[in-house]
Amino acid sequence: MDNSKIGHHISEQFNKELEDIRNKVLNMGGLVERQLELAVSAFMTSNIEIAELVIKQDNQIDAMEMDIDLECTQILALRQPAAFDLRLIITVVRIISELEIIGDLSERIAKMAIRVSDVEGKVDQYYELQHMADLVKEMLHGALDSFARMNIEEVASIIVRDENVDREYDSILRQLITHMMEDPRNITRTLNVLWTVRAMERIGDHACYICTHLIYMVKGEDVRHLSQTELEKKVKDQLLT
Repeated sequence: MDNSKIGHHISEQFNKELEDIRNKVLNMGGLVERQLELAVSAFMTSNIEIAELVIKQDNQIDAMEMDIDLECTQILALRQPAAFDLRLIITVVRIISELEIIGDLSERIAKMAIRVSDVEGKVDQYYELQHMADLVKEMLHGALDSFARMNIEEVASIIVRDENVDREYDSILRQLITHMMEDPRNITRTLNVLWTVRAMERIGDHACYICTHLIYMVKGEDVRHLSQTELEKKVKDQLLT
């Protein structure tokens, strides 16, 4: 990790505290990535055992969020950070919130895996669904890698990838609607698949939100409420400055 952006403080303990928080965020991110990977695998293979593991481990993600949030609160109260250090702490609090939500969405996918298995046994192997899942996992990994390196060079490509996720979502949605129209007996299972695809699409959104928080951390500019087109342009402009 690039430590050069963190200020060198008189207090060596303060430096250690900031580095500890960064490492904890990356550990939490790694666990969330693993949960997403397992949840998608459980859904695609109707593996109830893996799905139950994802559901059980969600409490660990919640505990990590609370631990990091408490540490950030203590630093704000005791160290009164300024400039980049303050933005780092604020960004960490925002990112762990996004990660906790992604963990909840992964848990939802795992629960859908169990429901689909109960209804019909095996899930249709939609190529689009697997492709969409791969895109979302790449986005999350890219966002966490950008945080680890503390730069926004890859942010633009992650945001563009979200457009591909949205297109995949629309395509799968049309397929699911067609299946329900062709045979009403498909409705229950198809709705469960629909909720799963929706959860994946939302995870892509939250990976993008992590990227907007990183822009604030690195450049000090809040871009959370820009449209996707405006955000893409802003990121490109920021890279040139």
